[in-house]
Amino acid sequence: QVQLVESGGGLVQPGGSLRLSCVVSESIFSIYSMGWYRQAPGKQRVLVAAITRGRTTNYADSVKGRFTISRDNAKNTVYLQMNSLKPEDTAVYYCKATPGGLGPDYWGQGTQVTVSS
Repeated sequence: QVQLVESGGGLVQPGGSLRLSCVVSESIFSIYSMGWYRQAPGKQRVLVAAITRGRTTNYADSVKGRFTISRDNAKNTVYLQMNSLKPEDTAVYYCKATPGGLGPDYWGQGTQVTVSS
């Protein structure tokens, strides 16, 4: 079973930056899509950013121009660089792997990001 482990969350002041990492237990070369989602207290989990095997990216409107998703196939790792952070970015951030085909999706355990002064 594919395992995903997120890291890099923490407490940061508004305007600051964080880089999240998601390490996958097997090669991500053939995984169709890797994504970052977030869930704030009392709200649904929503897509933040995704990147396909062909490196096509997709971002939520709220993070465009501030966040960048990337993947390093050699390290089986997906990153989320978050700049100009705002208090409304506070949430638990989850990594998701969508292998494609008929197989299941896989989720990490999440990492907390808190933006506060």
